[in-house]
Amino acid sequence: MNNRPYRVLRYGNDSTATLYLKDCIAGFGDDVREGSVDVVVTSPPYNIGVGYNSYHDSMPREKYLAWIEDVGVAVKRALADDGSFFLNIGNRPKDQWIAWDVASVMRKHFALQNVITWVKSIAIGKADAGNYPGIAGDIAVGHFKPVASERFLNDCYEYIFHFTKHGDAKLDKLAVGIPYQDKSNIGRWKKAKQDRRDRGNTWFIPYETIQSRKDRPHPATFPVKLPEMCIMLHGHARLVADPFTGIGSTALAAKRLGISFVGFEIDKSYLDEAIDRLLLIS
Repeated sequence: MNNRPYRVLRYGNDSTATLYLKDCIAGFGDDVREGSVDVVVTSPPYNIGVGYNSYHDSMPREKYLAWIEDVGVAVKRALADDGSFFLNIGNRPKDQWIAWDVASVMRKHFALQNVITWVKSIAIGKADAGNYPGIAGDIAVGHFKPVASERFLNDCYEYIFHFTKHGDAKLDKLAVGIPYQDKSNIGRWKKAKQDRRDRGNTWFIPYETIQSRKDRPHPATFPVKLPEMCIMLHGHARLVADPFTGIGSTALAAKRLGISFVGFEIDKSYLDEAIDRLLLIS
């Protein structure tokens, strides 16, 4: 079996992005040392019929879940004892169980330490916002994709399941924190020693619009800020991995943070695009 990487890119202080044109289950077994990965951030196929180049995204549910479980077992082997596995997955309006079915099979192998809601679009009425500075009226922000249905609400969020081996991974919550709205909390609360607080488990990260993604060859990407925040939240990472590299959002996040990366992808055109994107950023 050929275990040579498809491409190795070097950057920063001896950091590398090592990319394999290979199935991730075999790759984690062949090419990643057991317990060597600090953070995994990934978004697997949701099994909803997306038109990928090299993967059929419509399996019987039981077969899909068995495959996802095999991915989870491979990730667990590679993950450090105090590592974090951030799994981004969403549902369909007609099938609201997809994400939780996936989480359920992972439950056999991981502790579910946090559930983060990735908000892609949100509407806030001025009356609901109250007397917040800078909010003069009703606001609606983010990428809104209308659903042509009289039964289902528009799907404006996805999940990021934060799995760990034991449920006790210490996080750097202030690394992705936000300033206090009420500055009087600083010093008044015992833990509020600076103007920065825990962001919580609801993250608004605008999704790239169709117009800004029209030249991308991959039909289902997440914004680079999402894996970047996950990596920062975990803190102190030396190696980040993505079993479904796609066009490299997690790889780009790792490079921005100066952290080594290893990724697997079965589609050559997606991997070539990931390499091009990595070469574009300094």
